[in-house]
Amino acid sequence: MTKYDIYGIGAALVDTEVEVSDAFLANASIDKGVMTLVDEARQTELLGALSAETGSMLRKCGGSVCNSVVGASSLGAQTFFSGKVADDTDGQLYIDDLKEAGVDFHSAGQEPGITGKCLVMVTDDAERTMSTFLGAGEDLSAREIDQAALVNSEWFYVEGYLVTDEARTAATKAAVELAKANGVKVAISLSDPFVVSVFGDALRQVIGDGVDLIFCNKDEAMAFTGTETLDAAAESLKRYTKTFAITDGAKGAVTFDGNSLNQSEGVKAEAIDTNGAGDMFAGAFLYAITSGRSYGWAADLANDCAARVVAQFGPRLEAQEFDLIKTKFDI
Repeated sequence: MTKYDIYGIGAALVDTEVEVSDAFLANASIDKGVMTLVDEARQTELLGALSAETGSMLRKCGGSVCNSVVGASSLGAQTFFSGKVADDTDGQLYIDDLKEAGVDFHSAGQEPGITGKCLVMVTDDAERTMSTFLGAGEDLSAREIDQAALVNSEWFYVEGYLVTDEARTAATKAAVELAKANGVKVAISLSDPFVVSVFGDALRQVIGDGVDLIFCNKDEAMAFTGTETLDAAAESLKRYTKTFAITDGAKGAVTFDGNSLNQSEGVKAEAIDTNGAGDMFAGAFLYAITSGRSYGWAADLANDCAARVVAQFGPRLEAQEFDLIKTKFDI
């Protein structure tokens, strides 16, 4: 059986990314810069309204952890992803997209329903705003977890978005406990300030007695720890995790490898679209540490990859970009 570097689990969403105006967000009563969960009717309403927008549009398999494992796979990691899709055309698009990216997917068998969708709306200031209909992903359970593949992995990577429902939280917590019991290291992303603010207790349930690595940005770190500065948040995070990586936009990232803090400088980029930057950072970082690299080297690679994502429209890099990255970092 394949030995996986990274086993990821998260919401399986077909991402539709579109350029919109601030006026569109205001007229549609959408809170800018955050992720909002919506029902199918609201998603359909927004899709209809978006038909009047004339900006660029992309459709790809997505979800935070999915984007991360695709990025890690593109750099050379052996990866696996678990998520729930339905037996519709979007579900097949999702599976085909993963295969093309070299990511293995747990074939539990799709059930009737609607595959989840995420509208990613990008404004002129490069800010991304997300409207998410979980669809089939709302019923993600232990059925979607390949236990044999999980225990045969070095890292288990979990997204915080999964804790927005009690049943998904329970399934995620059980998978994390399985990983810990079998010596698989656990990484978790805090995902979004909305998730941290509303579902912080559920995140702590999943973390339990601690994880090996937490990914978050500065705002998520402070919200999760109830602190007001990056330094205080970094110190407080040590109660929950052995190591961490905190991103801070153009300023780069602060990492803790279990012994010392490291500041990795940001990479200059003309921001076009911030969607996927954090996902790419996590994917590149996990690739690096599973390759035996230091946390400082991992952060430098991850910052470079994230800057390239920010400088283009869409959360994925093309093969030629990864070729340039591999040459630059001697991968």
